[in-house]
Amino acid sequence: MPVPIEELCTLGNRNLLRLPKTAFFCSRSYPASIERSTYLWALEQRMLSRCVLSGFHSQLEQSVFRYLRQGARQPILYALARGIQPNLSMEYAKEIKEGHLLFISPFDASLAMVTKETAHLRNLLMVELADELFVPYVTPGGSLERLLKTPAARRKPILTLDLPFNKGLLKRGARIYRPAQLLGHSGAQPALPLRRSYPLS
Repeated sequence: MPVPIEELCTLGNRNLLRLPKTAFFCSRSYPASIERSTYLWALEQRMLSRCVLSGFHSQLEQSVFRYLRQGARQPILYALARGIQPNLSMEYAKEIKEGHLLFISPFDASLAMVTKETAHLRNLLMVELADELFVPYVTPGGSLERLLKTPAARRKPILTLDLPFNKGLLKRGARIYRPAQLLGHSGAQPALPLRRSYPLS
């Protein structure tokens, strides 16, 4: 692990680190066809109160974060690629006080800028902490694809969507995500409007 878990900088409920965790990764540029299935996955996590770990950096990841925050007891681990800044304790005071949000960072507060290197280290940390990975889309040749080829990622179960452009992941042993029956056969789509936002990480 890039940083021992006991040395991580944190803000929020550290007990969330003990929960089984699914790390959510998605490339910044993605086909619109993945949105519905990704939102169904997010709905399922919220209904079952499963802990989701992510850097919540891409636009789709940010939309999922906003939706997960609406869950009364939804455990969320937000991994940052910079130090934890003081304003977070005010902006997310409600979730932090209720104990279902934890910010984690391998960097101290003096690091205020995100770089490719810090983002990579953050992503490696997420892989190490996660029990499984959910990757609805990965850009061929991009940084996420390189991450998934690391030894740490190869040891973790990966869920992806049953779409033609995910053939590479499926060939490497990824499993297809299928919504649980609790969503019903039709799988009603959660209302998750996409809008531009500015990620913390």
